[in-house]
Amino acid sequence: MTGSAPAVTERHFMSAKVHKTQWAGTAPAAADRPKRADVEAAFRTIIQWTGDDPERDGLIDTPARMARAFAEFFSGYAQDPVEILQKTFEEIEGYDEMIVLRGVRFESHCEHHMAPIIGQAWVGYVPDGRVVGISKLARVVDIYAKRLQIQEKLTAQIANTINDVLKPQGVAVVIKATHNCMTTRGIHKPGADLVTSRMLGCFRDNPLTRQEFLSMTA
Repeated sequence: MTGSAPAVTERHFMSAKVHKTQWAGTAPAAADRPKRADVEAAFRTIIQWTGDDPERDGLIDTPARMARAFAEFFSGYAQDPVEILQKTFEEIEGYDEMIVLRGVRFESHCEHHMAPIIGQAWVGYVPDGRVVGISKLARVVDIYAKRLQIQEKLTAQIANTINDVLKPQGVAVVIKATHNCMTTRGIHKPGADLVTSRMLGCFRDNPLTRQEFLSMTA
């Protein structure tokens, strides 16, 4: 890369195959999931483990609040990104240039420490006869972000799903994010961010197309 475009890396070992719900294994049935009361009890145990009293006034409602917060943090498991992309538009007057949605802010949580990942995504594609509403691209980012993640997998999931459903000439995704698992604990390196990319189709095959997209992420 040249100029001020960010250095990006790509994990070539990731599979391009998209599974509908992106589970590594079999999704648990709703009946097998813990009850809300069990989740709240677990949070009370954690509070007690830290050395505080879960029954004191300031903490007595915290387990219920945490259960509600976690339901929001991980709401992506209940949503299907493939379904989101099903409605497309074909009356595009032959438009076949790059479409890029820039700076989509997201919040996620790392699967190793359940610490926040805060970042932005740049999502681009070159259509092949049809386009999708731009809000749908942002929703795909959010659905995958609201699951336990590593950034490399998140990047690949977004790109692979768009590629499989829209079947465009190419898809490109760049994500820049800070990881609290290394900024507020462990190595304690605030200010560091991680940049990942996934290039498919014409973005992988054509250096000029790839560079045009990367210049928009600077």
